[in-house]
Amino acid sequence: MASPSHPRNPTEVQMSQLVLPCHTNHRGELSIGQLLKWIDTAACLSAERHAGCPCVTASMDDIYFEHTISQPYLNTPGRRDGRSGVGVGQVVNIKAKVNRAFNSSMEVGIQVSYEDLCSGKHCSICKAYATFVAHSSSGNKVALKPLIPQTEEEKIEHSIAAERRRMRLVHKDTLKDLLTRSPHETELETRDGSVAVPAEKTRVESVELVLPPHANHQGNTFGGQIMAWMENVATIAASRLCHAYPTLRAIEMFHFRGPSQVGDRLVLKAIVNNAFKNSMEVGVCAEAYGQEMSISCRHINSAFMTFVVLDQEGRPRTLPMLAPERGDGERRYREASARKKIRLDRKYVVSCKQTEVPLSVPWDQSNKVYLSYNNVSALKMLVAKANWALAREKEKVQMYTLEEDKFLSFRIEMSVRIAASQAFSLLSDLRRRHEWDSHYLSAELVQQVDDDDMIYHVVSQTLSSENKLQDFVILASRRKPCGKGDPYVVAFRSVTLPTHPATANFTRGETICSGFCIWPESEEMSKVAYYNQATPGYLNYVTTNVAGLSSDFCATFEACEKFLLKNKEDDLIVRLQSL
Repeated sequence: MASPSHPRNPTEVQMSQLVLPCHTNHRGELSIGQLLKWIDTAACLSAERHAGCPCVTASMDDIYFEHTISQPYLNTPGRRDGRSGVGVGQVVNIKAKVNRAFNSSMEVGIQVSYEDLCSGKHCSICKAYATFVAHSSSGNKVALKPLIPQTEEEKIEHSIAAERRRMRLVHKDTLKDLLTRSPHETELETRDGSVAVPAEKTRVESVELVLPPHANHQGNTFGGQIMAWMENVATIAASRLCHAYPTLRAIEMFHFRGPSQVGDRLVLKAIVNNAFKNSMEVGVCAEAYGQEMSISCRHINSAFMTFVVLDQEGRPRTLPMLAPERGDGERRYREASARKKIRLDRKYVVSCKQTEVPLSVPWDQSNKVYLSYNNVSALKMLVAKANWALAREKEKVQMYTLEEDKFLSFRIEMSVRIAASQAFSLLSDLRRRHEWDSHYLSAELVQQVDDDDMIYHVVSQTLSSENKLQDFVILASRRKPCGKGDPYVVAFRSVTLPTHPATANFTRGETICSGFCIWPESEEMSKVAYYNQATPGYLNYVTTNVAGLSSDFCATFEACEKFLLKNKEDDLIVRLQSL
């Protein structure tokens, strides 16, 4: 429930569904297709609460299913099958609310859990993010009013929503780039005693007639209904490969390319793209035809679903090999391998707990989007925390601290007479940091990833406990404001590069999360704030400044102000010349 000091989010929708026999599959588990319909309905209602007009599903991000919902007899004492023990008669709880509204689209966050009514046990099923677009009665897109977050959680989700949107937009380019750099020959995996199954044998095609019960109040087919039909044919395709009942583990982004209406014939096609040792990817698409099916079809949706087959102990079984068809089949086979790598990168990097060691994540071209996302979102989460306490104040410089769990974080801020865009340009180039930060000896640009992401090799003048200089390999990610009220962001985190391993000359240091946020206060004034989540090796230095035994932080930030004021005219000239 919302805190008493804040009213309940007006876009929040809560749905509780009793699981009935008609909602389950042949194994007594809640059908994933049925769950997708409930998720889409709740998310759509939330979106329409904010928009005040009809909304349609544009996309659904990756969904990882943590648990299935099965009949109680599947979890009797002494039996282990890897499934969670709630079934018919139990409750699925869905909570959906708008995280952020952009121009005509909005992100809706969805949390799904189940509840055992007998024991009172609650368990998470999945978390999802959906994008909805608002439409007027004439079918045109509607400009949305901004959403003002109230609670700390809402502020975090609101801030990171811009990063998730950015990640969605570049997803196809990430896949294309990885395939370009991969060998073009299809290499088939070999497994002892396994005979390759021709991919053609897994092909499934089915047709559905869209009737009024399948449509929403606008006459368009429910996005959740289409997802449910797609999950059905994908399950059949997976079963044809393994000759067993597969379990859906993950769905890669649903992207709706256009609507379908009552009376349409939806043709659903599925085929196993690749079979790995313990999982398989099934590609599925939906095409819409009118009454005259000879007329060209409309591509409605495509998705990729990952299935596993569990044994009696709940462990994934080894799957048969797949022999892809020549031509398009080999292309799909290679793309499935690329998507698996991207999924692993994304799942590790985006969900990586910052208390895990090592702090530095290996840099690779295929995971650059997700490392950049993690870098910026970690800083935005730190910025949005509510419990910052003023620790010191010296003239124009304020120093705040945040103590939580195992981390001590600090924030230093001041107002500077400089345009926010100019401060952003000057502070995002680490090669100039030694001009104002005495801790920096040098910073070499190692790799210009793109316009927004750079990797630097930094040498610090601070001595380690080994009495050696410290060096860092740092990913710098910069972002301009996505909307009104957003700051300019420059985020830093450690990465590892094969070209720059740790050497005996330096002690390799790491930074978890640090960077600048710059808010425009007027055309000529900006609030510049530096954030840092202190690592153990840096902690003594931080606490010395917090306790007032040193004024080094304040002196460094005052030097930063002088640097900005001194160079703002030069920066303006350079940027005008580049136009």
